[in-house]
Amino acid sequence: MPATRYGAFDDFCRDTGSAHSTLPVCNLFSQSPTRGGNGYGGCELTGIPLSGDRYLANLGSILLAFVAILVTLVLLWRSDRKKAAVGRREMQFFLMGYIVIEICEIFTIGWFPLDGAVRRGFSAVHIAAIVATLWILMMNGAVGYQLVDDGTPLSMGLIFGSAAVLFIGTGYIALDTGFSWTGYWDDTLTAPNRSYSLYTLYQLVPLVFLFVFFVLETVLVLKVLGEVKPMFYLIGGTLSFALGQIFQYVISVHICNGTNGKINGGLFETFFTLIAVSSRRSVKPQSLQEPNKAPPAVSSAERQDAGNH
Repeated sequence: MPATRYGAFDDFCRDTGSAHSTLPVCNLFSQSPTRGGNGYGGCELTGIPLSGDRYLANLGSILLAFVAILVTLVLLWRSDRKKAAVGRREMQFFLMGYIVIEICEIFTIGWFPLDGAVRRGFSAVHIAAIVATLWILMMNGAVGYQLVDDGTPLSMGLIFGSAAVLFIGTGYIALDTGFSWTGYWDDTLTAPNRSYSLYTLYQLVPLVFLFVFFVLETVLVLKVLGEVKPMFYLIGGTLSFALGQIFQYVISVHICNGTNGKINGGLFETFFTLIAVSSRRSVKPQSLQEPNKAPPAVSSAERQDAGNH
């Protein structure tokens, strides 16, 4: 047996709702009810009982996901009005990716009543959307440096194309795991559910993307633009995201035990992630948003008037 737990999901699935885990990846394995299993042996998130021995296990996350979708639509509308904002179109890519995540969340970790195969399909899309959307966020961190003019077909194509590659690649691995098309990943289906590929793509890679984004934005705001105020939003959003992960992975099992399975940390993760995404709109400094003021790092020859964008 390997000396480390790297790649293993069974403990995570056990502590985040067991049969109704609030991690979408747990829906792909044999212990999940989506494949006829009985759970992972931990506190089971039951939520609201329905007829036929079914449960609406995570109503809180479903409601918050609907709120998140509405809030994000408002953010998209507001960003569309800021014709001169640098990286406006690229940020809209990120927001649309977040909407896809929240739609999937309703059916994956919200446990809206669905056929098991359909839930596994949504779970694969959910995982792929998380990886691709965090990649888009990281690329947004580079947009402010104007290495490529923002909003151009080249800029949009690079971001969308690279995100699509990640989405398709991750989605295929998740789908093949969940449906055993080739049988290549079947050794991951039973405890300890050790899937190095999904663990790396779903657990670690998004954190790397988020860290790089934070560094890029910090350097842009403090070193290039010489502003401080946007850092409060950046740090606040990062801390909010981190708090959501703590609720998901650390506190969740204690909430579940304390409420006899009525709720767990999943709904708090949804809430704090929404706060983090909402704070993103305030990170861009005024010097990157005003229509007649170009970023200090960009020469007038490169961008004479930000209003042209």
